[in-house]
Amino acid sequence: MGTMSTHTFEPTHYHHTLGNHPPVLRIAPGDTVITTCVDAGGLDRYLQQVTPRGNPMTGPFFVEGAQVGDTLAVRLEKLRPNRTSGWSGVVLASNVVDPDDVPILAQARGSQRWLDWEVDLRANTARLRSPAGPLEGFELSLEPMLGCFGVAPGRGEAISTATSGPHGGNMDYRGFKEGVTVYFPVLVEGALFFLGDGHALQGDGEIAGTGIEISMDVQFSVDLIKGQAIRWPRGENAAYIFTVGNARPLDQCVQHATSEMLRWLTSQYRLDTQSASQLLGQCVRYDLGNIFDPAYTMICKMPKKVLERLSSSQ
Repeated sequence: MGTMSTHTFEPTHYHHTLGNHPPVLRIAPGDTVITTCVDAGGLDRYLQQVTPRGNPMTGPFFVEGAQVGDTLAVRLEKLRPNRTSGWSGVVLASNVVDPDDVPILAQARGSQRWLDWEVDLRANTARLRSPAGPLEGFELSLEPMLGCFGVAPGRGEAISTATSGPHGGNMDYRGFKEGVTVYFPVLVEGALFFLGDGHALQGDGEIAGTGIEISMDVQFSVDLIKGQAIRWPRGENAAYIFTVGNARPLDQCVQHATSEMLRWLTSQYRLDTQSASQLLGQCVRYDLGNIFDPAYTMICKMPKKVLERLSSSQ
């Protein structure tokens, strides 16, 4: 086994698609990367516009030895907002309310495009600075997460960072925070891993079209599972293993996430289809990821405490 290395990388350019772009850094399984990402609007830690808006991505990072049919494991070790100002959407997205309420949203938005948040990095809070109204000065605790990250898709595709798919992308799942490990199918040589779209805080679904958008300092590490081909992103945290479906309409992303969990349980937990179905039927949990962008995201979760009992009984 080679020596594990820690790389510090400062981006000088960004991508608005996940695709087979020239790698910015070559890393090996077991390596750690310390880097930064700009916010969804292309603003850096100094609030300078360094790239056009639209979820600019840092990367891609080429993982040595990653081949099509492998699985890339990415552990999000640190996600830290690196400035004291964030911004968010003004009103809810029109597709999450009844059609009759869409004109009400438009009227409430008026000519204002964004709301401004004061971020206190020491206190780990965000305080609404504008506009004047009942919530002016309202304070919330931060829960930093990445909205958009993933690997290059196969077949020479370059897919917009506005959407998501089997490769990951703009999933906006609030569970993608420090300590989580995310698994992606390797679809091109080197996997080509991208990351960006930092949120200081976001509710389920990103239903206002944004979280509290902010630039971030990021530390992640990578590993490879050779010869394991998965179809959709997977992940795990202290309490759950989970699978990710990205599609539209909503029922299709539920189907993708559920089928991926069924495959996980039957292939790696030695359950037959009927047993896995019973476990899912009684124990599954679902979280809503993005329900604003072109593809929606659904998370299918299985409690680890259930799987631990299963392992001890086999």
